Amino acid sequence: MYQLLKGKKGIITGALDENSIAWKVALKAKEEGAEFVLSNAPVAMRMGKINELAQICETVVIPADATVVENIEDLYKKAQDKMGGKIDFLLHSIGMSPNVRKKKAYNDLNYQWLQQTLDISAISFHKFMQTGEKLDAFNNGASILALSYIAAQRTLPDYGDMADAKAMLESIARSYGYHLGRTKKIRVNTISQSPTPTTAGTGIVGFDLFMKYAENMSPLGNASADECADYILTLFSDLTKKVTMQNLFHDGGFSSVGMTEEMMQALAK
Repeated sequence: MYQLLKGKKGIITGALDENSIAWKVALKAKEEGAEFVLSNAPVAMRMGKINELAQICETVVIPADATVVENIEDLYKKAQDKMGGKIDFLLHSIGMSPNVRKKKAYNDLNYQWLQQTLDISAISFHKFMQTGEKLDAFNNGASILALSYIAAQRTLPDYGDMADAKAMLESIARSYGYHLGRTKKIRVNTISQSPTPTTAGTGIVGFDLFMKYAENMSPLGNASADECADYILTLFSDLTKKVTMQNLFHDGGFSSVGMTEEMMQALAK
């Protein structure tokens, strides 16, 4: 490996199991010399295998509900105590929609659930940054990333109110990225990843078909979770100090393609 993150300290949220992008990021960050803590909501910790990941990475898990500011404060304080310093990188890999889980159509949303979707999947990103800034928990030049999806820009069947949450997430990255860039040279970006068979992704109706569609529409094919983790590490590193306030497509070219020969042949049959 290249030791891209040697000496850096961070927080990685959202790892659930081996299929999680955050799980891959943790393994690769360890290989690249980073020190970090893991975090997830208490309910997610009961469902997943994050404690197993912590053992592999020789670190600890600090439970935190990302919608509760007091939990985030506790996470920052314990993380800094554990690592003996401020935070150089943060991965926000958090998203959940009760409406999507319960298969509520977009024109029949439960509005209380919509508020939960936005709070968990987008507003929590703002809470992480605002809380960290108030606690002075970030080092100058830190890198903050959140995972997004192209449904923030394009309408996709059955993605429901998660599309609204991703659009808000990307807006928060731009707005807070401007603020943190001016004050502490901190980078804030989102990565718009290919459809990836994580626990959350596979819960969406028609996911397998859309993965096949995206594969046929992407000149390089769909980007895997492993490949996404590689990209994330470059953005945590000092090689990307001037990349901020961007929504970075990591999708094999899908976002720039209108039609492919493969799709034309399939439609002609």
